[in-house]
Amino acid sequence: MEIFNYMESYDYEQLVFCQDKQSGLKAIIAIHDTTLGPALGGTRMWTYASEGAAIEDALRLAKGMTYKNAAAGLNLGGGKTVIIGDPRKDKNEAMFRAFGRYIQGLNGRYITAEDVGTTVADMDIIHEETNFVTGISPTYGSSGNPSPVTAYGVYQGIKAAAREAFGSDVLEGKKIAVQGVGSVAYTLCEHLHQEGAQLIVTDINEEAVKRAVEAFGAKAVDPNDIYAVECDIYAPCALGATINDDTIPQLKAKVIAGAANNQLKETKHGDILHEKGIVYAPDYVINAGGVINIADELSGYNKERALKRVETIYNNLAKVFDISKRDNIPTYLAADRMAEQRIEALKQSRSQFLLNNNHILSNR
Repeated sequence: MEIFNYMESYDYEQLVFCQDKQSGLKAIIAIHDTTLGPALGGTRMWTYASEGAAIEDALRLAKGMTYKNAAAGLNLGGGKTVIIGDPRKDKNEAMFRAFGRYIQGLNGRYITAEDVGTTVADMDIIHEETNFVTGISPTYGSSGNPSPVTAYGVYQGIKAAAREAFGSDVLEGKKIAVQGVGSVAYTLCEHLHQEGAQLIVTDINEEAVKRAVEAFGAKAVDPNDIYAVECDIYAPCALGATINDDTIPQLKAKVIAGAANNQLKETKHGDILHEKGIVYAPDYVINAGGVINIADELSGYNKERALKRVETIYNNLAKVFDISKRDNIPTYLAADRMAEQRIEALKQSRSQFLLNNNHILSNR
């Protein structure tokens, strides 16, 4: 991998390698774009097959955060950290404190949060060394577990997608197939059930399925059968890449809207959904509730204000659907276009400001 060529091709700003021999820290911080503000993105800890794989993941995830934050209307750029190691056995206090010092050294260009393999407790340790961290314990005035707020945002997004597909955002009586009933999806099911939706659920965790059946009167199906069920809305809330060559022919839903990341296995699958007339809510737009929530901590966390901001996911998706129809492009491309236009507009504004200032100075 020719790193500088890759960074130049996709306009990355910075790649930082962090090493601490005593604690075993090997971390990579990728900052993609800070046009809209400091880069915000979580810290992932994973047993990568190689250093190259870790670098590639950090870069890919950082770019994704640029688009997610821009599409969410946040004044934040995109960044991400990966720590190479097994989160079950390699964690220690010294590691996260050392990492916190590296973040502090970036002087606010990058703000971190929890991600796969890290926890609120880990963020609390990082917080001992820097204030450029979100998702810490509520005792520090933070928001705590972001799952309920993420679920609320997905619920708002499902309503927006339903309005686009059915002409109304009322979910009462709608059959909604929810793939995965983990912490985010369970809370999502609560919202859907309260509005009178008929739920069909699946999960590899039988206890999670049983809990949803008992609480919401949901119908349980085998994980392999969820794609072909008769439903109005398919909500992927577990693994990514569930929209693929095998599943698309089985789908009977008019809407795909859920919490999972990277729902399209390949971009061509978004093209196929567009051709079929299936309304697809791009994942990084609909599941932005968590990042909107932790971003509110930067202003001094206020739950009511954060939830109001999360409700903007409804309007953000409406804009995506409008761009899709206006330009006759798939919604995943429309979402990218919406994010890119916001970033480009600010870049042009800044360039014009600098030109005007230089002109004024040259005429003095």
